[in-house]
Amino acid sequence: MPPITRFAPSPTGMLHIGSARTALFNWLYSKHTGGTFLLRIEDTDAERSTPEAVEAIYEGLRWLGLDWDGDPILQSKRAARHREVAEQMLAAGNAYHCYCSPEELEAMRAEQKAKGVPMRYDGRWRDRDPKDAPSGVKPVIRLKAPREGETIIRDRVQGDVRIAAEQLDDMVLLRADGSPTYMLAVVVDDHDMEITHVIRGVDHLNNAARQMQIYRAMGWEVPSFSHIPLIHGPDGAKLSKRHGALGVAEYERMGYRPEAMRNYLARLGWSHGDDEIFSTEQAIEWFDLDGIGRSAARFDYDKLRSLNAHYIQQAAAEDPAGLIAEVVERIQRLPEVDPANSPPAHALAQHADAGGRLRTLLPELAKRAKDMNELAINALPYVVSGALSPDAKASGLLTPDARAMLGRLAQALDRSPDWSPEALDAAIRSFAALESRKLGDVAQPVRAALTGRAVSPGVFEIMAALGRSESLARLRKQAA
Repeated sequence: MPPITRFAPSPTGMLHIGSARTALFNWLYSKHTGGTFLLRIEDTDAERSTPEAVEAIYEGLRWLGLDWDGDPILQSKRAARHREVAEQMLAAGNAYHCYCSPEELEAMRAEQKAKGVPMRYDGRWRDRDPKDAPSGVKPVIRLKAPREGETIIRDRVQGDVRIAAEQLDDMVLLRADGSPTYMLAVVVDDHDMEITHVIRGVDHLNNAARQMQIYRAMGWEVPSFSHIPLIHGPDGAKLSKRHGALGVAEYERMGYRPEAMRNYLARLGWSHGDDEIFSTEQAIEWFDLDGIGRSAARFDYDKLRSLNAHYIQQAAAEDPAGLIAEVVERIQRLPEVDPANSPPAHALAQHADAGGRLRTLLPELAKRAKDMNELAINALPYVVSGALSPDAKASGLLTPDARAMLGRLAQALDRSPDWSPEALDAAIRSFAALESRKLGDVAQPVRAALTGRAVSPGVFEIMAALGRSESLARLRKQAA
């Protein structure tokens, strides 16, 4: 039977990087083995689960390109099934009613703490006659856990993990209000979804021992467990907000590409030899559970940005039209052209004009960008109609003398019959010689006038991409 994996996030906040990597590993394993990848939303925490968080999970997975099979399963819709299983264990003698009040449980923990022993339920209702139950107290249902021996987790990543019976108490399966606990719901859902491989964070390792007890009480087959290492920050501590840990959607807004994120997350805790950069198709071909290490991985933003830059350049070479469309869409969010900025400072050029300009300049612009926002900002001067206001460095190049020179240059270029980069190169060199100026003394003010920046792709290529009319209009606007 082909493997069936699942990603089962709780919709209590953003889809963070650790969860995204867990989803990726499950997705890669199912694709590699020809299996099935399912999505379950564990939304049983009614107070913290929100529809917005559920939608954020869907959007984050879609952006990453992690498609799931079938419809997502909402755990909250399966409470009746969870209760049914708890009642089955009760009828089979594998579970029992516990009538302890919250006050009794608190006193029990206080006594254990005072004695310096582990704080666990002591099983006081395990073998008592229900006739002794106090009136008016709604019981919980607890699992009757084995009291001898050990539970052995045959983990594909962590190896054999042994947990003695005395370390595990009789956990609650069903609360007094009839609602199922997380431990019960997870096992029932995994069984009913026919999950064969549970791939999740190592912070769930202890849960596996408790969940195995439920599997055995029900006579169900235990799935294969693989508990993957956590992601740490650059300082070695668990990745958190203080490291700048963000939700997946935020990385998209910051200009990271999904293929770069997939590549980077795949290498956090898994390896294939010394390969650092690889396509999604290669990751699917190579991925196996044996390649997952036990040590925590460290999130390195510099590596991620470098990888992102690689994929931007790759997109510029392999899919320029697609990248141009993305850049133009992202430019529309910038304050300079955002319609929400009433009125916007700059309007986009005609679509064909903008696309044509960018196609010529895209390879050079891509080399200078580490993220899509940076690429959009660098591409902005070539997509809008009219020049941008010069920034501080560009303004410094536009001295009164330089502005006067730009006027004369515009007049000279207006007579040029050829507007190719080669012809413009020759024309501007000739103009510089007539003005007794160095080429750079002409080209830098031209760059500032055309782009509003002191750094850009080659001036001749910019002028050819903008075209005669737009180039001359920008030069004349800055001329004295």
